[in-house]
Amino acid sequence: MTTEPAQPTAVPARLPRTLTRDLSQFDGQTVRLQGFVHARRDLGGVQFVVLRDVSGITQCVGSGLSLPLPESSVEVVGKVKAHPKAPGGFEVQVETFTVITAAVEASPLEIPKMEWNVNPETMLDYRYVSVRGLRERAALKVQAELVFAFHSHLREQGFTEISTPKIVSAGAEGGANLFKLDYFGEQAYLAQSPQLYKQIMVGVFERVYEVAPVYRAEEHATSRHLNEYLSLDIEMGFIDSEEDVMDLENSVLAAMMERLKTTCAAEFALLGATIPEVPAHIPRIPLMEARALVTEKYGHAVGGKDLDPEAERLLCQHYAETEGTDFVFVTKYPRAARPFYAHAEINADGSLSPDITRGFDLLFRGIEITSGGQRIHDHAMLMDSIRAYKMNPDAMTGYSEVFKFGMPPHGGFAIGAERLTAKLLGISNVRYARAFPRDRNRLTP
Repeated sequence: MTTEPAQPTAVPARLPRTLTRDLSQFDGQTVRLQGFVHARRDLGGVQFVVLRDVSGITQCVGSGLSLPLPESSVEVVGKVKAHPKAPGGFEVQVETFTVITAAVEASPLEIPKMEWNVNPETMLDYRYVSVRGLRERAALKVQAELVFAFHSHLREQGFTEISTPKIVSAGAEGGANLFKLDYFGEQAYLAQSPQLYKQIMVGVFERVYEVAPVYRAEEHATSRHLNEYLSLDIEMGFIDSEEDVMDLENSVLAAMMERLKTTCAAEFALLGATIPEVPAHIPRIPLMEARALVTEKYGHAVGGKDLDPEAERLLCQHYAETEGTDFVFVTKYPRAARPFYAHAEINADGSLSPDITRGFDLLFRGIEITSGGQRIHDHAMLMDSIRAYKMNPDAMTGYSEVFKFGMPPHGGFAIGAERLTAKLLGISNVRYARAFPRDRNRLTP
């Protein structure tokens, strides 16, 4: 008698993971979800779990479930069913419910209700949890897509990404707003800008950019300032004037907004925000004309050398009303309001202006998001400027020496990623446009 060998028992194939945003494709089918317990309700015979994953939330319904604390990570296998009152229009009828990692204590914040009744400072104190909120992560997703578009567009335009030191021997802009540190017994600083290095690298690649944090030791505590922020920096060589730099920023912003339209429509809808149209030619106005316009049209006396915050808001209001745009370049800044490397304006007769530079700012929805301009490329002119700003020429040697070797006319700008994100989304404080903000009073988490 011959005995046939026993056949191995087939192991059922495991369902692939489905994201909540894709449930509409699986109506009536069984799916496997993984995510976090966003919210829960136990009605005795029936339990409801709102599951949150990277793509959104969905309602799961079952019976006899042992529900873990909110923020536990779980897996749900169940059948998808259309339900008009469920998030996204579909719910999952639970067949199996598995706790992957249980939360060991109650969350210090009830994430679904954060925007209703939580002190904003408390949300920052517990940022490691609050950043999981739908609105909080939507802002960070938008910022990530802005940075992606920044990279992509500049690559298409022939730019090379660089990485510059963040521990430096001198400030790029002078002044006292530098974080000092002990560098093996020598005085060093955290970089307040990659400016000097990106200018040097124009002599290598001609067109360069960097995305990296910068540091400002400013003691203000306002809704528009951070002491560490993400700077999107550009420098380009062989320009005719600062007009070329503004043209480039115009195209960069247009590419950023187009990217948001295709990748972040849901985030803008969640936050009730709109993606602005970037005009083919963002309007440009010299600073002194801008100051006069604000005073004459709105009766606001502008203080200081620049535009004060109220003047920025009013100027943007003017262009929104008259030209239907949220953007405006303010140009021809006085030397007193620009750093030492700003190139002087060239007068009609070819002479250099002693007072006006080729520097500009870009305002968006009432706030400055960019500072830029043409830089000095002539060595003798640069050394004169360093001395005029009462800076130590010897301390600038590592930077200034390159200008002895044929630096081309060049210029650039820097965009504050958090400010741009905040203004795009209507976030009132720039701290909430950064995952873990550093401001005058905050070093943790």
